[in-house]
Formats: sequence, C-alpha cells, structure tokens
Amino acid sequence: MIRHRPFGSGHPYSVDTEQRSPVDPVAGEHLTLGVRATPDIGAVDLELEVTSPDRVVETSRVPLTRTSRRSRGQTLDGGHLASAQARLARAAGGWTVVTEAPAAGSGIRYRFAGSTDDGAHVRTRWFETTTSMWTSAPDATVTQHGASRVLPGTVEVLSDGVHVRRVRFALPLAPSEHVTGFGERFDALDHRGDRLDSVVFEQYKSQGAERKTYLPMPFAHVVGGSGWGFHVRTSRRVWFDVGAAQPDRLVVELETDAANGEPAVDLAIYDGTPHAVLDAFLDETGRPEELPDWVFRLWASGNEWNTQERVMRELDAHVEHDIPVGSLVIEAWSDEQTFTAFRDARYDVREHGEPARLGDFTFPADGAWPDPKGMVDELHDRGVRVHLWQIPLMKMRPHPKGQAAADARAAVDANVLIREPGARGGLRPYRNRGWWFPLALMPDLTDPRAARWWTAQRRYLVEEVGIDGFKTDGGEHAWGRELEYLDGTRGDEGNNRFPVAYAKAYGDLLRSAGKAPVTFSRAGFTGSAAHGAFWAGDENSTWEAFRWSLFAGLSASASGILYWGWDIAGFSGDVPSAELYLRASAAAVFVPIMQYHSEFNHHRRPSHDRTPWNIAERTGDDRVLPVFRSFAHLRERLVPYLAAEAREAIRVGAPLMRPVYFDHPAEDAAWSHPVQWMLGRGLLVSPVVVEGEIEHEVALPPGAWVDVWTGDVHEGPSLVLRSTEIDEVPVYARSDAWPELAPIFRGDR
Repeated sequence: MIRHRPFGSGHPYSVDTEQRSPVDPVAGEHLTLGVRATPDIGAVDLELEVTSPDRVVETSRVPLTRTSRRSRGQTLDGGHLASAQARLARAAGGWTVVTEAPAAGSGIRYRFAGSTDDGAHVRTRWFETTTSMWTSAPDATVTQHGASRVLPGTVEVLSDGVHVRRVRFALPLAPSEHVTGFGERFDALDHRGDRLDSVVFEQYKSQGAERKTYLPMPFAHVVGGSGWGFHVRTSRRVWFDVGAAQPDRLVVELETDAANGEPAVDLAIYDGTPHAVLDAFLDETGRPEELPDWVFRLWASGNEWNTQERVMRELDAHVEHDIPVGSLVIEAWSDEQTFTAFRDARYDVREHGEPARLGDFTFPADGAWPDPKGMVDELHDRGVRVHLWQIPLMKMRPHPKGQAAADARAAVDANVLIREPGARGGLRPYRNRGWWFPLALMPDLTDPRAARWWTAQRRYLVEEVGIDGFKTDGGEHAWGRELEYLDGTRGDEGNNRFPVAYAKAYGDLLRSAGKAPVTFSRAGFTGSAAHGAFWAGDENSTWEAFRWSLFAGLSASASGILYWGWDIAGFSGDVPSAELYLRASAAAVFVPIMQYHSEFNHHRRPSHDRTPWNIAERTGDDRVLPVFRSFAHLRERLVPYLAAEAREAIRVGAPLMRPVYFDHPAEDAAWSHPVQWMLGRGLLVSPVVVEGEIEHEVALPPGAWVDVWTGDVHEGPSLVLRSTEIDEVPVYARSDAWPELAPIFRGDR
C-alpha cells in the first residue's frame, strides 16, 4: 500500500510525510511530495505530468527516497540503536521527493508507483493541482472600511491566474506605536517585532514559548501614536509580521478563495483610543452577555474528583477550612463514552439515539454517583453552582459499544457530523486527526439543527439534574482545509469558527432551560466574547507559566473576552511551591474568574490536587491555609464591585480586566510594566510574578492613588517601591473611588 494525502493531516505547524508541501505550489520554489508505504514496498517513484500555460505537456519519472515518518507533528524515529532505526524507518514507510514547482498557471498531475519486495506493482490514483505565483495587485484587492491605511503598492496576491489563494499587504507603523491584542496571547503584551498567526490550536502547555494559542483573533490595537486598530474580517488563517522584517510596517498575509482580479480581503480600520477601537470591534462581532454575579465567586475543581463521595468530601473541606466557594466543575463525571451518562448508571440502550430523561437511569448505591440530582440539590442549598465537563467529539477508540455505538449510528443517520472527502469523490464522517481522542466523530455545531440534536442529548442534565453550566473543553479538533460543514463551508473557513459555535450551542441549551448561558471554554475565535467565560487552558505549575497566563488574560481582555481566568499556579506537574501558589492566588483574586484546578494523576500518592489544604500539606508551609482563606473572603467581598463593573464594561465596550494602556495610551510605563491592569474603573493591580521578590515596583498612572492596604496616597505618574508580604498583592484604588472601596479591603483587618 502507498498512501498520499495532498493536504496532510491539517496540522497547522507541521508537514506530514505523506502530504504535498506547500499544498498550493509556488512557481520557482521547492515542492515536496511524500507518501507513506507499507513495509513490503521496496521502492517508490513519482510519475509526473506538467502542462504549461500554453498546453505543452512534459512527463517525468523520479525516484523517492526514504525518510523518517512524520505525522500530526510527531516524528517517528528508531531510537539510539542503528538496527532499531532501520527497522522502524522501514515499518514507518516514509518516502519523499523534492522538485521545483513549474511556471505559474501550470497544471500538475502526479501519482506514485511502487514495487514490493516480491516484484508486485502498486500505484496510487492521480492527483492534480495548479502552480501559483506572487504578483502585484491593485490596492482595491483589499476593501478597507474606515480610514485608508493600507500602504499603496504593497498589495500582492498568490494566484494561478484563475483563483487567488493568498493576499498580503502592509500597514504603517510609526516609531512610537505598540501593537497588541490578537486574541489570547501568552508570550507578550506588545507584539512589535514578532511574527504570529491566527489559527485555533491545542497547544498543551508552554504556550508562551511556542507562541501558539487556543483563542486567536485577527484583530489588534495600535497604541501610542494617533490611536487605531484593525480587524481582518475572515475566519481563515492570517499571518502577521509586526515590524519584524521591516520596522516601519506590519505585513498581513491571509488565506483566501477569490476570483482573480476581484476584491479578496475585507479589512476594518477603527480609529481612536483603545476603548473606541474595542467598542467598534464588539459592535461588529458581538458583545459579552451579562452573566450572574455568582460567576465571580471562587471556582473549584480537580480531575480526580470522580465520585460523588469525593466531590462532597472536597466541598465539606471548603466548609471545614472556611473557604467560600461558588462554583464546582466536575470533570470526570461521565462514562467517558457517551459524555451524557454518569459513570456506573444503568439504563437501556436507546437504539436511535433519542435524548434521555433522568427517569431512564438507575444509579447503584455502590456506584460512583449514587444520587446525582440529590448531590446537585445539596450543593445548591449550600450556594454552590455545578458545571459538568464536555468534549465536542464522539469517541470511537476503543470501538464503541452500547449507547455510544447507538449514538454514533444515529449521528450518521441524522447527518449532523462534519465530513471529509472519502473514496471516489464522496464524503464520509470526519475522524479527529488530533492526538486527543483520535479518530473520534465530530458534530457540526456550526449548524443550528445539528447543534440542537447534540445538545438535546444533554438537556436532562440541565432541566432535571439541575446542572448550572458546562465546561466546554477542547474546541480545537477540526483539522484540514478540505473538511466540509453542513452548509457547504470548507474547513479552511469553518475550523476557526467551530469553537465559537460550540460555546454558543451550550449557551443556547442553558438559556432555553431558563438558565444563564454559563459556559467555560478554552478555545475560541472572533465572536467568542459573546459566549460565556474562558480559561487559559493547560499549563504547568511554574513561575514562567504564571507570567504567561497573565499575558494571556490581558491580551484576551483587550480582544473583548470579559469573563476570563486561569488555573491558579498551573494545573500540571508537581504541585507549586507555597510561594508560587499564594502569589498566583493573590493575583487571581483580581481577575474576572478565580479558579483552581488540577490534572489527572492516576490517583497516585501524594496527591497533586491544587486545593489549599493539599498545597499546605505537600509544602509543609503553615501560611498557605490562612492566607488563601483571607484571599477567598476578600474575593467574596469584591463580588458586588466586579458585577457592577462588568455591567458597565459591557455597556461601554471595555474590558473588565484591562491593560493600563486602555486608560493611559500615552504612558510608557504601560509597556515597561506590562503585568499590571485596571480591574474595573477603580482598582490598579500589580501582582508579584517573580520568585523571591519582596520589594515590588509599581508604575502608577496619572492621578491620585490610594494603597488599599496602608491607606497611603501617591500621586502618579510615578514609580512606587513597596515591600510586599506573602498575604498581600499590590493594589491601588483611584482616590475618588476609595471611600466606596475601602470597606472591601478592611473586612478582615
């Protein structure tokens, strides 16, 4: 067997062995063609036909060479022993050839032929593509809405003479300007001098180092000069060179699918302050919806809280330690097959995938969840809201049985799945190409009918069990530009939209049941601001990740995400030190969503839970519990302020947690001290994010500011060096807001 996939797996940052690269050949540049072959294939040749623009056909036959196989961003090699390497290289069956792409407009037709060790011949089908070329294009190729800022003469298109595959153009950058936003970004606040892109991607940890994100947006602020911003109105992939190649220009390149000579890019330009820019962007793409006050209370979870007994034990511990909690996220609740039934529940299989009701289930007394509704009722009586974890996939490995198999058959019959090209030009259900739940089916939640079908399976959880919200995890699994959505949209246009539709679908379910649309997502794109709350995804318990997470929050907020948080001190790896845990907790008091969470550790001892009592036990530091307790109570007192400021932020189109440049765009300190923010209109937060720091420098903006812990008044703009004990976070109140805010900070003092 010889396998060639022209588009590969769709991994945005890796080229698979068996694909064409680049997918759209560029005249005069290298073109790599590869295959994967079974171990019995001893040689592979490329049979190539090139038809020039004047219809001259040239044929050739070129041998491929063996290579280590790459798939979905992972390299398969043979380890340190040469013999093992040779065996694995043969088994993996990677073969490639590099040639030069012919002249623009040339047709390329090719297939692969191989021979087995016993002399048999094997061939693939023919594949076809066309060579494109970068050429100058009229400025009108970019339709500008608002002020005209595209530098004249910089527009270029990658075209084969019929279709435009990509467009690039340049925007001016003045020496004093900073460029920020771009959705949730972990590596920096100011991206001048950087190169980045906008594609939804599951970067498991180290997002700051990798510069990849779950929640990109082709939207940015340009701050420090006249004040402006822009939005590339597309859901396709966009690349940005932010003054890296040429310091005085920002080069934008994007995928498109337009007819040659026609307008191919829609670009919105917004002039004004960061407030005005964001307000205009949200007018266009959707404003945050006001969520209930309880979302601002402490959220708690642990992946190993996977039984009713364990959940109630942890919630009892909150009471025992006098740590108020407002929301509980139960991640490992389901059977891990249907993601709709509690583990150990007994029920008859519904052969046609009809939605279940609570009465369809019985819950064994000795099972993991003997009384889910009773548990939720008790938690509600305690003032705790309950959220269940979700994943937008239908697990197919191992082979599903029972209800999971019936649901998969029903999804196919109901035609609610994303599809991909199959044999003989047809379509088949898309199978997840990522590393998490590989080969799973994926519902097309961008389609209203399919979204209703999917959420109907979960309605009983809301209407009868009493669930208050959903952790809408993992919206990054649609890979490949050749995918097809139910409305005919291709993957290159629809994949980035999927996580927005995912959160919306669950929000619509909650709203239809008379509840607030509280979803808790990590993935998103343009338009996500209108759909629930977000957290920064998976990260390690390190000081570096702590700083990355705060950059993520500030950039997400600048892009319109109002309800945002992160896993306090990270959720993965060994438990954080007491210092890291408490410094991160102190900062989390002053972000919109305060929550802790821990990764699954196979129930090994000692526990990796991020509960304050476990951190206290693991670190042996007797400060952890009392200090965390004081932070949790401070957060409770902050809730009315946060709720009121959120309403105002929604009204005027401003972030709740906003970088200092929003209110003071001319202040250099907004960039020299980037990990500071305004929380609402009254508070400036400057957390300690460096290990061992005792004296902390705060950059106060213009105006009079009151240290909320000492009452000292300082005039800005100025730098203030203050000692910062482990039970404090540097916070300053605007002097005119201080009389109203003072009781919040004096509550325990």
